[in-house]
Amino acid sequence: MTISSKSTADAIRAAADLLFEAARSGTPCAPVRTLLAEGDVAGAYAVQELNTQRALAAGRRLAGRKIGLTSVAVQKQLGVTQPDYGMLFADMARGEAQDVSLADVLQPKVEAEIAFVLGRDLMHEQLTAADLFRAIEYAVPAVEIVGSRVQNWDIKITDTIADNASSGLYVLGSRPVRLPDFDPRLCGMVMEKSGEPVSVGAGAACLGSPLNAALWLAQVMARAGHPLRAGDTILSGALGPMVSVQPGDVFDVRIEGLGAVRAAFANE
Repeated sequence: MTISSKSTADAIRAAADLLFEAARSGTPCAPVRTLLAEGDVAGAYAVQELNTQRALAAGRRLAGRKIGLTSVAVQKQLGVTQPDYGMLFADMARGEAQDVSLADVLQPKVEAEIAFVLGRDLMHEQLTAADLFRAIEYAVPAVEIVGSRVQNWDIKITDTIADNASSGLYVLGSRPVRLPDFDPRLCGMVMEKSGEPVSVGAGAACLGSPLNAALWLAQVMARAGHPLRAGDTILSGALGPMVSVQPGDVFDVRIEGLGAVRAAFANE
């Protein structure tokens, strides 16, 4: 499925170049929405696709997708009625025992999420919840380290979509759990920084259930001709408010029935 963009090819290329250079140089850029037609979501995804193809051409490997804007409150704030998505590359993954360098992500913030890992392809455009349930191999708790190539997080919907849904890095927990063994909708979440709670939430905060978000993504990807494949990781969306990061911060996330995951940042 292709939706025509209202923006010119030159404008899309200029926006992609601006974000690409910001990522390369480590210096955030001005918002790219001024280059695109107002509210041009299709144009913003075209920007994202240009930089995705650049990444693939440079040898980076796709490892899955991330879902953003799963909070109804945030959707209303940005004037949209559905989530957005971005690409996960293998070099964005970090281990729990590995200090994350702040040099690797611009203007970082953290979110607690449920990650689903697929054991089957999801190829069909008319996917059902049952298709998704069969395809999910396991789930793990995750910390998404979001980042923005746009100065001061001055973003509207077209900025964040163009900027790969404000992606950065991610950390997955190390104890896989099968879908029948926990409740993605009702599970509670707490994120602590140095032992103090900084974000709390539940699965229901993510489009009513993280499984709803994952099904939306699978359907959209199939219709767009980029279906999810076995082995892909889905970051299904935040379970609570995002939190800013400072050097030396250590975040511990616990999700009921799913376990724990830690993201630690280098004291740079």
